[in-house]
Amino acid sequence: MFDKLFQAQAKAEEIKKRLDHISVSAEVEGGLIQVVSTANKEIKEIIIDPVFLANADKEELEELLMVALNKALRQAENVSQTEMQAASQEMLGGLGGLGNLFNK
Repeated sequence: MFDKLFQAQAKAEEIKKRLDHISVSAEVEGGLIQVVSTANKEIKEIIIDPVFLANADKEELEELLMVALNKALRQAENVSQTEMQAASQEMLGGLGGLGNLFNK
């Protein structure tokens, strides 16, 4: 039993490392603001169009930046959940048919 727990923990660490190397991005207003994040929800880059930045007011910039950040973080969460679900299915598949117990 402890062996299975150790394997699950090792698999979770492996997935976390893999998620560090997966990038997701989001943009708003046709690319005026772009945000790049890892699938572990770490923001790596924010790109703001210089012309937009020169002409935008503070509130508009803040609002669009918040939208872009939230979009990128949602995408990162989706990728993370997909990776975890795939790993869970893989691990449950090794339980001799018990993996399908709740899929009815």
